[in-house]
Amino acid sequence: MAGLRVLGALLLSGVVLAGCQSIFEQAYTPNVSPSNSPQIVDEVQKNDPRAQMGAREHPRIVASYGGEYRDAKTERLVARIAGALTAVSENPNQSFRITILNSPAINAFALPGGYLYVTRGLLALANDASEVAAVLSHEMGHVTANHGIERQRREEAEVIASRVVTEVLSSDLAGKQALARGKLRLAAFSRQQELQADVIGVRMLGEAGYDPYAAARFLDSMAAYARYSAVDPDSDQSLDFLSSHPNSTQRVDLARRHARNFGQEGTVGDKGRDYYLAGIDGLLYGDSPQEGYVRGETFLHGGLGIRFDVPRDFRIDNKVEAVLATGPGETAIRFDGVAADDNNSLTNYLTSGWVAGLQPDTVRQIEVNGLPGANARASADRWDFDVTVIRVDNKIFRFLTAVPKGSATLQTTADVLRSSFRRMTREEIASLKPLRVRIVTVAQGDTVASLALRMMGTDRKLDLFKLINALPAGAVVSPGQKVKIISE
Repeated sequence: MAGLRVLGALLLSGVVLAGCQSIFEQAYTPNVSPSNSPQIVDEVQKNDPRAQMGAREHPRIVASYGGEYRDAKTERLVARIAGALTAVSENPNQSFRITILNSPAINAFALPGGYLYVTRGLLALANDASEVAAVLSHEMGHVTANHGIERQRREEAEVIASRVVTEVLSSDLAGKQALARGKLRLAAFSRQQELQADVIGVRMLGEAGYDPYAAARFLDSMAAYARYSAVDPDSDQSLDFLSSHPNSTQRVDLARRHARNFGQEGTVGDKGRDYYLAGIDGLLYGDSPQEGYVRGETFLHGGLGIRFDVPRDFRIDNKVEAVLATGPGETAIRFDGVAADDNNSLTNYLTSGWVAGLQPDTVRQIEVNGLPGANARASADRWDFDVTVIRVDNKIFRFLTAVPKGSATLQTTADVLRSSFRRMTREEIASLKPLRVRIVTVAQGDTVASLALRMMGTDRKLDLFKLINALPAGAVVSPGQKVKIISE
């Protein structure tokens, strides 16, 4: 992934293709004990500095994750789960605001003051209410234990220490060692917080009546998804939720050990599978229409009316701020767009200063499938770049391709992007539909293999079907059983 980091350094300014959605403003209250005077986060925590910290960061979180996911059925489902957990919270005076983020990433986290976040991607991976409850109770544990405040103080102290080390001892080996030790201390502190939140979360699960073993079960699912989605099976398998956390084996063992306080696995607690699956039926899966779609090695955006392909063996990652792709030999691609408010030539645009290391003698005017464009080369450190810009109406779209210096794949990779970039036809735009989680009932004669064939949006249908349904190797399905598939 080094090429992607270098692409970011090459750009002097960045753009977001799709605008932020409206910020979620509703606070949920427990539905397990209705009240005529429900607690509202903004009122209860109006003078709480922790809540003010959360309120300050909330818009940034929502924007960076593609906005809030608005769906009444899914919101009621998450509110039901959160409400049951709030009733057994370690701090009964703490109220929570739950936001579902419109992101396919597998993630959940908390901010000081009771701000909880869960992505729709995590909801799609979970198979019952107790698994989502396990995630939310873990995050509630962070809030009630004031981990956010503690982490902020620790980070501020570490920043000051790091500045002293780099300014005073930067040329000294001892200084570098001191800096490394500081980072390790910070990481160890974070791991301890995560383990503490796990213990709190499992206790809340059991006391709320959920299956206390769901925490261990879902940690296994997230680790399996990390392995599935990794480009290189031997690379770092961590997901956002698992990064900077203890290794999953340690957390799974701890969660199971504390779950045994409530009884043997399979004999205690409610999983809430039926109402959970009903609540996520129709849930948006993968990319949202506002950010375009990835279909194999093709990126399509109906709203912008454009499409392009990446070479074979490349993986596309559709981020909020840009479309990224990685391929063999540390090759990396970044695609984004900017508003074009003037009619300046694209060759002038290329040399206007937004690309570092541009080689002026390589700038040339080109045509891309009938569209005006320009192309140039750039160089930085040990990387070579191809930079291509294409004008479509009042927008300029930009491709940056990075390869290790001297690599022969730069030209061929960039040629695939340029030759495939074009406007979409009206028929193509009309036929483009988002993928969704669909709940189906296993019929007589259905098998794991036959159900997997109904999956869309992936060329690894069987693997993804088994993954999202948490089916182990050799598992079979039975008539009447409800399972998830991904389709339009």
